[in-house]
Amino acid sequence: MQKTSNSLTEGSILTTLVRFAVPYLLANFVQALYSAVDLMIIGWFSNDAAISGVNTATQLIQTLQSLIIGLAMGGTILIGQYVGARRDKDAEQTISTILTMFIILGALFTVGILIFCDPLLRLMQTPAEAFDSASAYVRVIGCGIIFSFGYNALSAILRGLGDSTRPLLFVAVACVTNMVLDYLMVGPLNMGAGGAALATIISQALSVALAILYLRRIHFPFDFRPSSFRLHRDKAAGLLKLGIPVCMQETLVSLSFLIIIAIINGIGVVASAAVGIAGKFENFAMLPASAFGGAIAAIAAQNMGAGRPDRAVKSLWLSVGLSLVPSIVFFFWAQWMPESILRLFGAGGETAVAGAAYLKSFSFDFILTCFGFTLLGFFNGCGCTVFASTNGIVASVVIRLPLAYILSRLFPSDLTAVGMAVPMATLISVTGALIYMKMGRWKDRSAQTLKAQ
Repeated sequence: MQKTSNSLTEGSILTTLVRFAVPYLLANFVQALYSAVDLMIIGWFSNDAAISGVNTATQLIQTLQSLIIGLAMGGTILIGQYVGARRDKDAEQTISTILTMFIILGALFTVGILIFCDPLLRLMQTPAEAFDSASAYVRVIGCGIIFSFGYNALSAILRGLGDSTRPLLFVAVACVTNMVLDYLMVGPLNMGAGGAALATIISQALSVALAILYLRRIHFPFDFRPSSFRLHRDKAAGLLKLGIPVCMQETLVSLSFLIIIAIINGIGVVASAAVGIAGKFENFAMLPASAFGGAIAAIAAQNMGAGRPDRAVKSLWLSVGLSLVPSIVFFFWAQWMPESILRLFGAGGETAVAGAAYLKSFSFDFILTCFGFTLLGFFNGCGCTVFASTNGIVASVVIRLPLAYILSRLFPSDLTAVGMAVPMATLISVTGALIYMKMGRWKDRSAQTLKAQ
């Protein structure tokens, strides 16, 4: 274990944070390129209907994958706390349990997606002219979703061990492969949305295969032999206890955006395409906050496990400051030159105008998430996943959805109002997180988690 885990509890806080967060940020950036490249190449070679279909399909897949991302975060937290407390055997059993659970869930998700694909797309009010593209994309991705689960499982494990570099290398291979295959399948081969999806799953499969081959050659605390895949009951219980609240939060937050997409789909294909393109830029703009939020979860987990809450808190506020710098740049770009962003994806005319209006109001969220994501990541790392999930669910379901629906009805021809629903909800979430931080209850959660295992 010593050769594959890195301590996040010693040395300069700034150096530790930057070394861990920058590869995390780059890995998230590369992952975001997957769907962005799909949509960009579809935009170059197809029309608004195809763009709308891929955007709707991508949002549906991301919502389904959020179930796994929550459980993966539970694995990062539990492994990180065990590593911080120097309980190596417990960490190794947790790794075996995570990988086994994700294989089972991947198989179940594949079957579920193939059965319920079209009914779910109808619930999302997918425009008729975009339905075939959306269905083709979802079905192909569903056949290979186990590879996405595999990458998320391995990344969660490595980050819990304090290693954010190897996940970056694994996903970089997939991204380069995806770009090449995307261009070939959507362009010269004219395979449309299904071709973009096929390029994605082939790339992810290659990434996971290379990752397993590499990890088997080093001193990784799991040998990937069939007999080694085991569910340890106590570790599974710990993963579910930490992961289910995060899972619920991630799922309901994604579901809230899925419903917002459905609301916008009801306005028309131009609005759907405009928000779909704007959403890809938003993914990149919020990467700094998301990356530092994920990084602080692992750093807080190890430091709380090692009994160093002071170091965890200093890392938190440093994360907020570091994530603000690039987020401010994205904010001003969206405010001053929003149509230039839309043109990057081949959009013009009404689509560019509608998307620019949406971006101008939504972009306030780029700043607010620097506080929101890092605070919730910190609470997750401390084991306060119930509070973090409740906070996110209230902001998404109680605030964001009603606002988006009401504003879309009041201003159906202007996406500026709909875009404002998101930062308004985030502001309330940040306020609640700051109050909870001041109360100090998060300090005892890590000790209670370890004691229960």
